[in-house]
Amino acid sequence: MDDLTSGFNIGTNYSLSAEFNELTGFTEEDVRQMLNYYATTCEFHHTTDELVALMKPWYDNYCFAEDSYGHTTMYNSNVVLYFVDNYLRNGGKLPKNMVEENIRVDYNKLRILIRKDKEFSHDASIIQKLVEQGFVTGELKAGFPAEKITHPDNFISLLFYFGMLTIDGTHKGTTKLIIPNQVVREQLYNYLLDTYRENNLQYESYEMSKLSSRLAYDNDWQSYFGYIADCLHRYSSQRDKQKGEAYVHGFILAMTSQNRFYRPISEQDTQAGYADIFLLPLTEIYKDMEHSYIIELKYAKGKDSNERVEQLRCEAIEQANRYTASETVRNNIGNTTLHRIVVVYRGMEMAVCEEVTD
Repeated sequence: MDDLTSGFNIGTNYSLSAEFNELTGFTEEDVRQMLNYYATTCEFHHTTDELVALMKPWYDNYCFAEDSYGHTTMYNSNVVLYFVDNYLRNGGKLPKNMVEENIRVDYNKLRILIRKDKEFSHDASIIQKLVEQGFVTGELKAGFPAEKITHPDNFISLLFYFGMLTIDGTHKGTTKLIIPNQVVREQLYNYLLDTYRENNLQYESYEMSKLSSRLAYDNDWQSYFGYIADCLHRYSSQRDKQKGEAYVHGFILAMTSQNRFYRPISEQDTQAGYADIFLLPLTEIYKDMEHSYIIELKYAKGKDSNERVEQLRCEAIEQANRYTASETVRNNIGNTTLHRIVVVYRGMEMAVCEEVTD
């Protein structure tokens, strides 16, 4: 507003004030009270704890002030109401789509403001870095002129005010920001796929849907990851290839995020770079699905030897076995059969894709 009228200068910006952290959205207690009320007046087939556990990774985890970090997190009220409305109108059945179409950000309009030509500028590199390492750092700006929107701190601030980032403490003395939840993560992955399409990436949604179904019900992981590998190999630009491991990891995450049967979880292994991608099965929605997956992804440079590829393959097997016993996996596979898949890329080509068997 200060770009439009000097009279607005008399106002005070409280956007980053801790005293207003809970002004926007719902606390978990708000969500629980709402569910408890409707449980007494409408048809319910789940407990409040079960519904909160399902909604939390999708809708929670907003923090709007640095001084509030570590205290109360906020749920996105729009999508919580979308979920509850669908649940009640469908007689206590879970909605198959956890993301409401109306809340999706129109990235085409956003890119008009912040992109130059067809090259990645600061915005895309920041989003890629966010997906690849799990966080970004920067200084949140209370305001900035529109013509300076491509400055890294300004763009990070813009993503924060759009609800695409949330405060997660500090890192080396600078504000640390992460993707707040799965709703936002899906939008960012879709953005990455849009930028890849500018390199003529083409994939058939119908074909991907069939492959996704076969992955969930028929254990056909070879076709699924083979299709992703083919897309990556054919449509990666020279600039993408120079990014190496980070690009491959981000591309696979973006593609797996399109699978409606799973929620991909990617965590960093502090001991050895990128950890596994866990395709968490959405068994609450698709009760008859049969298979879940851990994907241990390794990357070798294009000129690396076969011996190096084999070394990475052995490391991947060891890490996949270790991750299998993690609490995240054990608490979320339900009645599905868990498969450990090892994938090794050499450059932009998939050199290894195999299942680990005992």
